[in-house]
Amino acid sequence: MKRNNHRKARMEQSHRPKKNPLKAEGIEKVDYKDIKTLRLFISDRHKIRSRRVTGLTPKQQREVATAVKNAREMALLPFTTR
Repeated sequence: MKRNNHRKARMEQSHRPKKNPLKAEGIEKVDYKDIKTLRLFISDRHKIRSRRVTGLTPKQQREVATAVKNAREMALLPFTTR
């Protein structure tokens, strides 16, 4: 019992809502040509970061994913790190 209570206390203590970077910059629509903003949502291995990491809403995450994929097709962002 003690262990479960400890885990719950740690989770409550560390739970802090993420700051939404799109809301902070006042961006309403994600554009695939805005490479500077899209780089915030890509890891160093060029994977799209998850919602838990970025702090986006589900709708914004879908828009970001689509924009990143479009930017990759247009050769504005790389697919891999070679």
